[in-house]
Order: sequence, then structure tokens, then C-alpha cells
Amino acid sequence: MRNKLKAYRFPIILLSSIIIGSIIGLAFGKEATVIKPLGDLFINLLFMIVVPLVFFTISSAIASMDSMKRLGKIMGSMLTIFIVTGIIASIFMLTASVIFHPGSGVDIPLMEPDNVEEMSFSEQIVNTFTVPDFVDLFSRENMLALIIFSVLIGVATGITGEKGRPFSKFLTSGSEVFMKIIQLVMYYAPIGLGAYFAALVGEFGADLIGDYAKAVIIYYPVSFLYFVIGFTLYAFIAGGKKGTVRFWKNILSPAATSLGTGSSIASLPVNLQAAKRIGVPKDIRETILPLGATIHMDGSCLSAMLKISFVFGVFNKDFTGIDTFLTAIGICLLSGIVMSGIPGGGFMGEMMIITLYGLPMEALPIISAIGVVVDPPATMVNVTGDTVSSMLVTRQLEGKDWMEKAKASTA
Repeated sequence: MRNKLKAYRFPIILLSSIIIGSIIGLAFGKEATVIKPLGDLFINLLFMIVVPLVFFTISSAIASMDSMKRLGKIMGSMLTIFIVTGIIASIFMLTASVIFHPGSGVDIPLMEPDNVEEMSFSEQIVNTFTVPDFVDLFSRENMLALIIFSVLIGVATGITGEKGRPFSKFLTSGSEVFMKIIQLVMYYAPIGLGAYFAALVGEFGADLIGDYAKAVIIYYPVSFLYFVIGFTLYAFIAGGKKGTVRFWKNILSPAATSLGTGSSIASLPVNLQAAKRIGVPKDIRETILPLGATIHMDGSCLSAMLKISFVFGVFNKDFTGIDTFLTAIGICLLSGIVMSGIPGGGFMGEMMIITLYGLPMEALPIISAIGVVVDPPATMVNVTGDTVSSMLVTRQLEGKDWMEKAKASTA
């Protein structure tokens, strides 16, 4: 019993710090923002680490693969699982939207958004996959370009053969070093997350009550239900009862970090640690989790469906019919998988909703505001969805006894 409690000790400390921070925010209101720098310090430390971490983990994982055939299997399985879980998440929120009708009876003044920057499709593609200068890879705003560069480095190192072995060892060593840095930074996590939540609740807590209350009331329970029911089911499919227990034993730290920071990228270091403890093989977790942090967003699929149904209600449009529902699911997949990897992809997803349904541009701030208030649980679902997806990929590639293999390899 003591050993079980010890395994949950750090997640319990994190959750306790979040609760304490929230209480401080409620008690002191906006005065609690005075301790926000303590939270900003924690988030900046994570962002400071994430660029070299992504580079070393992806490139070392691919460079150390026995064959490029293994990489192809991982990528194919990953994309299939990302699409399937995205469809399930979209249907989950669609069901709730049909039942509760978000946006019905809402009176929101329409305002023309300022500084709407239009970008052609070809420019979006170029800006998504490349950067104009090597130094731009060192910005977290260009994560997909960094991931592609890391994959190329890993592939080139692997096919170089014997001459590439020293560089492969360097990449592996770099990956291990940055994982240790994460462990050091996480000692500060309880203070950082507690302070951040105190500031968030103190500044925005009262503003959540208003025209968007119904949308928030729908999204938060639905996202947490999907988090609990959906991910328990996925974990069970991946590893049976043992996989479910191991998932929930290790997922609370990434969940708490993502809920507090609102960033999939900032949560990546903690998530990599969790996947390692679960037993996901190194090449799978260090390929899928960085990619998933950029192009796999079950929480974004949930919020996109809510935005669509909400704006239909605001403009008194009929949100019924198979065609309407299938189009909505397609938009959710594009928003949660394709556009999430594009800089400003969330904004472009919202623009796509307006364009495809023939809504006035004044609807943009309405949809954007929903994205702001549902962002914390959406990010939590995004991050933890990457972890359980890596388990599903491992189950598909390694067989049903993958957890025993992982235990044997670390013994």
C-alpha cells in the first residue's frame, strides 16, 4: 500500500498545488496575479528546454532504428490512430451538442475582428513545413519545421551507416541529458503550477460567467468524460487491465501540467517521462509524442464541434441532418489534425468554419472567444491523447504482450 501511494506522490503534490493555487485565486481575486511570475518562470523553463529536446529525441529515435521500415510502420499506425480517435472525439461532442444546444438564445454583439491576416494556401504550406533560415528552427513557433528537420537528421544518420554511428551516439546522449534536465525542472513544478493557477483564477474566474456559460458548462464535463471514458477504453485496448492501471498511474503529471500551462509543447517533456514509465518503446514515444503535440488534437476536435454548434445556435441556423454532421466532423478532423500543425492553425480552423457555412466575418470573435475559455481542458485532452495513442501504436506494432517485453528490456 505504501509503495502504491509513493507512486502517486508527485501527481498528488501537483494536484494539491493546483487546488491551493485556485483557492488563493478565489480568495484574493486579481491581487493573486502578483505571484504570476513564479508560474511564468516554470513555463519559460519548459519552453526553454523543448526545442533541443524535440530535436534530440526525434532524431536519436529515428537514427537508432534498425530500419527505415520500422519508421514507416510507426508513422502509418500513428496516422490511422490519430484519425480514428479524432473522429470519435468529434462524434462525442456532436452528441452532447445535439442534446444541449449550445448557443441557443445567446445574445452576443457582433464586432468586426481587427487585423485579420489572409494567407494563400501555398503560403500556408511553405510556412508549415519550412523556415527561411536555419536559426528560425530554434523558435517553438516553428515546431513542425523543427520536427521535419529532426526526422531528416535521424534518417540521414541512420542511412550513413558506420560513419554515422558517432553522431547517433551524440544524439542519444543529448536526448538522455535533456530528459535529466526535465527531472530537475519538475522539482519546481508544484510552486510554478500553484502560482500560475492562482493568477489564472484570480484574474479570469469571474469572467467565465456570462454569455458563454452554457458552452463552458457543456465543454468541461464532456471533455473530462472523454478523458476518463475514452482514454480508459483506449488504454484497455492497448494493454488490458495492466495497461489501464499503468496509464492512470502515470498520466496525472502530464494532465496537470497541460491543464495549468495550456500548452501541448510545454507539456511534452513531462509527457515523454510518463510514456517511458508506462513502457512505450523509445523509438515509438520519441516519434509520436513530439509529432502528436503538433498534429494530434482530440481536444481541438471537441472544441471545433462545440464552436460549430454554438455559432449555429447564435445565428439561428438549423444544426441537423447527416450532411451537416458529416461536414462538421470533417472540419473537426482538419482543425484537430491538419491545421493544428500550421502556425495560427486555430485561427484558420475558425475561418474555415465561417467560410464553409457561409457565416458573416463578424462571427469570428464569437468563435475565438469560445476557444479561449475551453483551452485548458482541450489542451489536457490533446496531451494525454498523445500518450494513449503511443500505447495503441505499440500494441499494434509489438503485439499484445508489449508491456512484458518492455519490462524484460529494462530488467
